[in-house]
Amino acid sequence: MRTKTMLSAALTVVATMALAVPQSAEAAMQCVTYARDASGLNLKGDAWRWWDAAAGVYERGTAPREGAVLVFKRQGRMSHGHVSVVRRTLNSREVLVDHANWAPHRSPGRGQIAEAVPVIDVSPRNDWSQVRVFYRPAGE
Repeated sequence: MRTKTMLSAALTVVATMALAVPQSAEAAMQCVTYARDASGLNLKGDAWRWWDAAAGVYERGTAPREGAVLVFKRQGRMSHGHVSVVRRTLNSREVLVDHANWAPHRSPGRGQIAEAVPVIDVSPRNDWSQVRVFYRPAGE
């Protein structure tokens, strides 16, 4: 089993915006392309499928650690899910991630890479099943 780590796909994203397909796919960096390049994981397909695809190939866990890929399940307008790479663990409830394409449809930041983005575990049991992702342009 490889030593790269995937963080639980059972995450419920609590965010103030949702993902949609970009207007111009060739001009946008997709989250899966970025996460694959940044982490070295050899996984393909929609982000929400990465958790199952990693089974038996990569180590999976429910606690974030540096270099792990955080997998968001699909929900609402985020129909393809989302993946990001854990840059740094700040404490048991806060990490910084690097990711791409985390911006509202038709916004200037669509398809761009964002680094050191705060993600906070807001789950009642501190199990990373619900998170809040900071979105800099909105200040939230």
